[in-house]
Amino acid sequence: MNTEMRTRLRPFRAEALAQGIPAEDVERWLTLARPCVNLTPAKEGPEPVVGQFGGPLLLPVGVPTPEYPFVASVDLAALPADATDLPLPSDGHLLFFSWPESDYPYSAGQVVYVPAGAAVTERDKQESWNSGDVDEYREMFASYPRGPLRASFDVSLPYHARVTLPGAQNTVCIPGHPRAEELVKVWEKTQDDIAPAGTLQIGGYSDEEAVYLDPVEDAVSAAVQAVESGNWDGPASADPADWVLLADWFAGADVAGWEGSTVHWVIQREDLAARRLDRAFVNVYWNP
Repeated sequence: MNTEMRTRLRPFRAEALAQGIPAEDVERWLTLARPCVNLTPAKEGPEPVVGQFGGPLLLPVGVPTPEYPFVASVDLAALPADATDLPLPSDGHLLFFSWPESDYPYSAGQVVYVPAGAAVTERDKQESWNSGDVDEYREMFASYPRGPLRASFDVSLPYHARVTLPGAQNTVCIPGHPRAEELVKVWEKTQDDIAPAGTLQIGGYSDEEAVYLDPVEDAVSAAVQAVESGNWDGPASADPADWVLLADWFAGADVAGWEGSTVHWVIQREDLAARRLDRAFVNVYWNP
């Protein structure tokens, strides 16, 4: 953790100590901090514009139009190299696609990486997913947010306190962190003063309406089951340590009727390092 992140987390540390959590437990927890990018739709503001919700769908020649509605694009060249701890490409665009509801046992969305300078064509955004006479879904897509995304470069701590260890039947506190549940509550209390959540987050830790396990762990389980059922192309490691959160979209803040919905784009570390962004798996938490 760099000096800037540590400085920003001073309110968290002070609150944890004030609640009687031993300093050594607080310091160990702080080693889990990750940089992230919080993106908020706003036409005006001091933060830099690094992407947009909606807009024209521009895809490389030869890339099929995704089967899910277009959510947002992010200009990777507009992100500082240390904005996240993910091995993202240094330029080009990431395009995110998804429904804001569970599509179990399938991936509920896609990611397309558009390299800088690639020849692109504009596509019909309703070409592949168009749901015919299902007005609910047409109205849903029509309510997707539109407009520029402004970035704040923030820090993220876990929202979950428990994990499932390989071969175990029950969950346990995050190993090495016996005060995890208390520390998660401290983060819930202090986050708004440190790094207020945006609508779309790149990197960091995953959040949703009700967190017990890391949402990435649930997404990995869904990916493995999708492979086993023949609904997603493998391989898919069953170990959450082999995966990272690429992005979260708090869709319930934007899409009427899907309040409480959060979309998680996750990807295996080796696929991200190899720029196989099409290998992202998408899981959705929605409590209708």
